[in-house]
Amino acid sequence: MNIGIIGTGNMGAALGKLWAKAGHQVIFSYSRDENKLREIATSAGITAKAESIQAGVAQSDVVLLAVWLPSLEEVIQTAGSLAGKIIITCVSGLKPDFTGQTVGLTTDLKISVAETIQQLVPNAKVVEAFNTTFAEIIASDSRQFGSDFPSVFYCGNDIEAKQIVAGLIEECGYQAVDAGNLIVARTLETLATAWVQFAVSSQLFPNLGLKALQR
Repeated sequence: MNIGIIGTGNMGAALGKLWAKAGHQVIFSYSRDENKLREIATSAGITAKAESIQAGVAQSDVVLLAVWLPSLEEVIQTAGSLAGKIIITCVSGLKPDFTGQTVGLTTDLKISVAETIQQLVPNAKVVEAFNTTFAEIIASDSRQFGSDFPSVFYCGNDIEAKQIVAGLIEECGYQAVDAGNLIVARTLETLATAWVQFAVSSQLFPNLGLKALQR
């Protein structure tokens, strides 16, 4: 599978490297430092490369959006056609210092970032995922906590897209938990905010994993 990574911060770099290791063709893009972009692609292995946003999107079946919220609208406008693409968003509304929410891209405060992306790209298949885990855990040697693997909740409106994303979640060493349709992103993003703030305030960040227990 061809996966485009837009955003080469800790989250985008870590996920891209795991998917490249799993054998996917990964295309990294969007960095203020072109040398850093090339270094990340090189370190990810022979199935990874660095391209422009437009080239990366054009070559990809799945696109991960891993950028800061204030950059999101500009990135989408720059990306070219996203119609028909599976878009995984882990875009956080948290401020960089974790003190609270940034202002979203819409005046409707009830709408989620994921739903905003779906509005901006109505012909794409948007799936929210990976916002309840930490980049440091993704970048570590293993996602395992003792005998357990942490959960990643995901939601979206397209069944086939969700199945593909669930497989990508599991390839990263997580338990994939279907949380429902994209409207649930409003709850997931709130959960992610609370989870991150708890981890930071308790001084346990980033050595925590969120687990959904089933019986």
